[in-house]
Order: sequence, then structure tokens, then C-alpha cells
Amino acid sequence: MRSIQRSMCSGMLGLQAVVLFLVGVTLPSVTDVGAAVGIGIGLGLAVLCVLAAGLMRRPVGLALGWAVQVVSIVLGFVITAMFALGAVFLALYGGAYFLGARIDQERAERTAQETP
Repeated sequence: MRSIQRSMCSGMLGLQAVVLFLVGVTLPSVTDVGAAVGIGIGLGLAVLCVLAAGLMRRPVGLALGWAVQVVSIVLGFVITAMFALGAVFLALYGGAYFLGARIDQERAERTAQETP
């Protein structure tokens, strides 16, 4: 049975990968960061999100997802809007993590009750 928690967290990281790449593309126009550095930051963070989403079947995937959230907020020191955007994605990832775990637990309890 596939874990709802891991599916939800993976989905959030997929959306976050797109947003972080686009943040990297816009960095040169709103800060004094060079184009190559900005795109490198955005691409690197997007790859980190995709890597974390791909590793969701292992416990390290969930931990790497939390690390992505921290890095997103820390990026706020480069572009101030990332403090708010990082907090939004932290809330979404946290919701996926905790709500998904609750759904998985309730599903396991229901399956145990139905099994003779």
C-alpha cells in the first residue's frame, strides 16, 4: 500500500521545485546576484527538490524535504520575499507531512479492523 504521506510530500516538493527554479531565474533582476549564479541557485534548489521527492521511499527523503524547507527560508537573506514564500512552503510541506501521516495511520487501523 502506497504511503499517502510520502505522496503528498513528494507533490509539494514538485511544486516547490518549479517555484525555486523561477526564483533563481528572477534573482539577477531583483538583486545584485549575477545571472549564472542566480540560475545556478534556482537550478540547484530545484534539483534538490526533485532528488528529495525521488527519495521519498526511503526515510532520508522526508528529512531531505525538511532540509529543502530550511534552505528556502534561508534564501530570504538573498531575496527578502523568500522569507514569506519559504514560510508558505514550510506550512504546506508540514501539512502534507503531518496530515499524510494521520491518513496513513487511520488507513492502517481501518485495514486492521477489516482483516479477520
